[in-house]
Amino acid sequence: MAFNKEPSFQHGQPARTAVLYCNLGTPSAPTAPALRKYLAEFLGDSRVVEIPKPIWWLILHGIILRVRPKKSAAKYASIWTEGGSPLKVFTDQQAQSLGKAMQERGHSVTVRYAMRYGQPSIPEQLNAFKAEGVQRVLIVPAYPQYSGTTTASVFDAVYRWGLKTRLIPEMRFVNHYHDDPRYIAALAQTVREHWAAQGQAEQLVMSFHGVPERTLHLGDPYHCECLKTGRMLAEALGLSKDQYKLTFQSRFGKAKWLEPYTEPTLIAMAQKGVKKVDVICPGFTGDCLETLEEIQQEAQEAFFHAGGDSFSYIPCLNKHPVWIQALMDISLDHMQGWDLSAPDAAALADSRARALAHGAKN
Repeated sequence: MAFNKEPSFQHGQPARTAVLYCNLGTPSAPTAPALRKYLAEFLGDSRVVEIPKPIWWLILHGIILRVRPKKSAAKYASIWTEGGSPLKVFTDQQAQSLGKAMQERGHSVTVRYAMRYGQPSIPEQLNAFKAEGVQRVLIVPAYPQYSGTTTASVFDAVYRWGLKTRLIPEMRFVNHYHDDPRYIAALAQTVREHWAAQGQAEQLVMSFHGVPERTLHLGDPYHCECLKTGRMLAEALGLSKDQYKLTFQSRFGKAKWLEPYTEPTLIAMAQKGVKKVDVICPGFTGDCLETLEEIQQEAQEAFFHAGGDSFSYIPCLNKHPVWIQALMDISLDHMQGWDLSAPDAAALADSRARALAHGAKN
C-alpha cells in the first residue's frame, strides 16, 4: 500500500490538538462546469445515492450531469456572495469563531473547516494538521442530526485518509447533537430574536433536509432525531402542537422520501387560510442553497401564490454567538481527558533537542 507523504517524525514532540469542522461542500463557482465537477463527486458517493453503482453511473453521467449543472448553476448564482458560496462563508466564519472562543477560554486548539465534497477537502486539512504536529483530532460534522448520507460519509473520508497514513493521530468523532440542550437553546434564541424584531406568525414551520424513506426502515436514525429536535425546540419556545409543523425538503428523484414535504405543506396551509408563517431550518447550521434559494425564494413564492400574505424565513445559526458558545461546549465535552494547554517554551526546546539528538544517532 502506498502511504501519504508525511512530515518528518519528531520523537518527544508535545502533543497538539485540533478540531476539524466538516460540512457538506459547495461548488467553486456558480457555473455549469463547476457544478458538474461538484455534483459528480457529491452524487457519486454511494452513501448519498444507494443505487447499484453500474446502473447509477449510467444515469448520473448519461443524464443528470448533462442537464442538472446548468440549472443548479442558476440557483447558486441567485445567492452567491463576494466571498463565494454562503455555505463556505458561514462554515469558515464558524470555524474561525470557534477557534477564537477556544483561545479566549485558554485552550490551545487549532480549528479548521473542511468540505466533504469540494475544497478544502478533509484529507487536505488532515495532512495540514499532521504537518503542524497535531496528534489529536476531533471530527465535528456540521450536521446536528446523524444520517448515513451525511455524517457517516464524513467519517468515510477520514477512514480512507487513515488507510494511507502511517502515523494516524488519535481521533474522536461527534456523531450528533440533535438533542443537546445548548444546540436547542441556540435555535430558540434565533427564533425569539426574530419574533422580537418582526412579530410571531400564526405557524412556525421547521423544515429539515429530506432523505429517502427507505433509510428510516434500514435503521438510519435521522428521521427520529429530526422529530426530537423539533419537539424540543417547540417546548423551548412554549409552542403547542397546533402552532408548529415539521416538514422535509429537497426531495430528489421519484422514490418516496420522508414526509410531509415542505413546499406542498406550505401550499396546503395557505389554501386553508393560514396567512402568516415563519420558517426555520434547524438541521442546517449555516445558510446555504437549500435555505436561501429553496426556502426563502421558491417556497416563499409557492406560499404567496397559494394565497399566503406573510412569509418570514428565520436565518440559520450561522455565527450567532450563542451557537458558537454551544459548539465550543459540545466540542470540549468530546475532548475530555486531552491536555488542551499550550506547550511551554521549555517543553518545545526539550522536544527540539531530543529530535536533534535522535537525528545525530541515526
